[in-house]
Amino acid sequence: MVPPPLLFIMCKQKTLFLLCALLTSLSTVIAQDVPAVTWDSKSLIMDGRRVCPVMGEMHYSRIPADEWADEIRKVKEGGVTMIATYVFWNHIEEQEGIFRWDGQRSLRSFLEACKEEQMPVVLRIGPFCHGEVRNGGFPDWIFTKGIKLRDTNPAFLAYVEKLYRQVYTQVQGLQWKDGGPVIAAQFDNEFRGRGEYLMTLKEIAEKVGFDLPFYTRTGWPELRTPVPFGEMLPLYGDYADGFWDKDISEGCGNYYKAFNFKAFRSSTAIATDQFVYSQNANSQQPMANSQYPYFTCELGGGMATAYHRRPYLYPEDAYSMALVKLGSGSNLLGYYMYHGGTNPEGVLHTLNECQTSPGTANNDLPVMTYDFQAPLGEYGQAYPQYYMLRPLHLFMHDWGEALAPMEASFPAPQDLKKGEDGQLRWAVRSEGAKSEKSGSGFIFINNYERFCKLSEKKNVQLEACGVKLPKLTIPSGCMAIFPLNIDGIRYATAQLVARRKGKIYMMQIPGISTAISLQNGKTLKNVKPRGTEIPVYDNIYLITKAEAENLFLDNGSGLMAQVSRVQEVQEFNNFQFSILNCQFSKIKEAGPMRSIVKGKAKVAEAPSEEDWLQAAIYQITLPKDSSLFTLHSSLLSINYRGDCARLYADGRLVADNFYYGRPFQFGLWRLSNSVKELELRILPFQPDAPIYLPRESDKSPGEQVNKIEIYLDNR
Repeated sequence: MVPPPLLFIMCKQKTLFLLCALLTSLSTVIAQDVPAVTWDSKSLIMDGRRVCPVMGEMHYSRIPADEWADEIRKVKEGGVTMIATYVFWNHIEEQEGIFRWDGQRSLRSFLEACKEEQMPVVLRIGPFCHGEVRNGGFPDWIFTKGIKLRDTNPAFLAYVEKLYRQVYTQVQGLQWKDGGPVIAAQFDNEFRGRGEYLMTLKEIAEKVGFDLPFYTRTGWPELRTPVPFGEMLPLYGDYADGFWDKDISEGCGNYYKAFNFKAFRSSTAIATDQFVYSQNANSQQPMANSQYPYFTCELGGGMATAYHRRPYLYPEDAYSMALVKLGSGSNLLGYYMYHGGTNPEGVLHTLNECQTSPGTANNDLPVMTYDFQAPLGEYGQAYPQYYMLRPLHLFMHDWGEALAPMEASFPAPQDLKKGEDGQLRWAVRSEGAKSEKSGSGFIFINNYERFCKLSEKKNVQLEACGVKLPKLTIPSGCMAIFPLNIDGIRYATAQLVARRKGKIYMMQIPGISTAISLQNGKTLKNVKPRGTEIPVYDNIYLITKAEAENLFLDNGSGLMAQVSRVQEVQEFNNFQFSILNCQFSKIKEAGPMRSIVKGKAKVAEAPSEEDWLQAAIYQITLPKDSSLFTLHSSLLSINYRGDCARLYADGRLVADNFYYGRPFQFGLWRLSNSVKELELRILPFQPDAPIYLPRESDKSPGEQVNKIEIYLDNR
């Protein structure tokens, strides 16, 4: 007879055995349901089907954890199908040996939120990241070790392995093979040394447990020695402007090249504060690149503001660059940033990039804000490009399988000078041979360049895939994609947006008369939009640009999206919110002007803490009803002019802003209910300061608050 305690243990062991067997069986079933992910020279392939993903950068540690779920949904509603995020070393190990995975630093919780929304994640795990954080993500203590960083020396790699092991504790069980969201990882960032270093990082990652469908690296600058083929996909980028440029004039640098179709994948404008590009870089594309799919990870969704240089980005900048990259052959559009954020508070230092830090000290960034003028801003505000980009993203989702294998060809010159306007900029993506005599394809048009009003192009006749379009007048600023021999459409001078439930939705291009020629021989001319309910022919629906931007959007993007559209384009569209004028009063005049000097990076230094003691001070009185300030329900908007501003609650810095012409905003739901007043400090603008302010800003000397409002959700 078995004694009762032993019987209990045996029963418990049997139960555990059966439970383990069940879990193993379930994991096998889950693993079988996980889409297989591979790649070739054209694209990613998921379960045997080619896809053209849209990747948006969103830094989890720069967004409060209780906002993640809503923000991930907004990202998804924008048409993004993959999130990229940095894991900043100094956000999690600011003090040596003390790893923090709590609150908004909890990578695991963020990944679980992404899994809930079925959103794949690309982790950029460093050890060097940049991302405009202090030291590029390196904790200060690593600089005291006397070791060479970003190198294969054993001392440095031992610290990297500790870091990667910690990151893996957050990822374990959430990798793609487990049915989790983590689909890929990037090692280091913008590395220009020997490929052996990146390979060593990959070996460490795999040693600690990373096992992902693919791995990536930034394709700029060119490595001194390559990594073996297939080990890491090189990803590229481009920006319309850069805060990092030391030149403080408008339209400086090579940013204009981002608006021209070209086979050259890389950019000579990214990180010019760190790298010097050769004059003939555009003709030096490495041959190995063509064996990889053309992907981007840093296509400027906006731009940050540094103290010395404060670009003002337009929605057309982001849309034009995205369309140009797609027309040039890219099959993954990765935006940096897609969602802005706020730097977390550090224990030992502020965590912003600054000239006084021991590493990556090229620019002074705001202490807290990392809004980036991204499609979704610091507090989830949807700037106009959020809507403008959606039709392009829907198109990539619904026609990605057809687009992905198509080759790019360039009938127009590829290396134009700034503002060159002699002919239309256009490109073709088509299947099969580059002769384009038959088959299907798309014509891409971009008659836009930042700061340059390109002329209207008259009597333009485009031809590709054996199809000749009618003569067109292409308006200044026009950007469009025309289909050729796609889904029964021989050609159309409208843009495909979505294909759902047998219906094809097309967007009318402003300023261009819509003609739709069908492969059954019928041609429709001067077609007018009829909305989403009435087809213009059979299963084809023609909608306006505004309708396309909101197609399938259920207004889940919330109040902040609505507020932004009111501010930027003055369209109310029945949005259900109210505006409260907020009371404020000036309680202290600004003291003596500070002397603005250039720091060790040879650019203007941001104000010191002592300088802020001389700021003008305003007191802002908040509404007495604190119940108004629930999550995403209230946005404070400060219309001011000056050099820069800070917002304090109970003596604690909660937000800051380098003035560049847009309002200074803050999400009031992030405050304690006990806060009844805020303190606004503004330093006056000095016209002779070595600072670039955009044309949209008020460059009057001094400072002034014009209006303070609160936008409240009434839903």
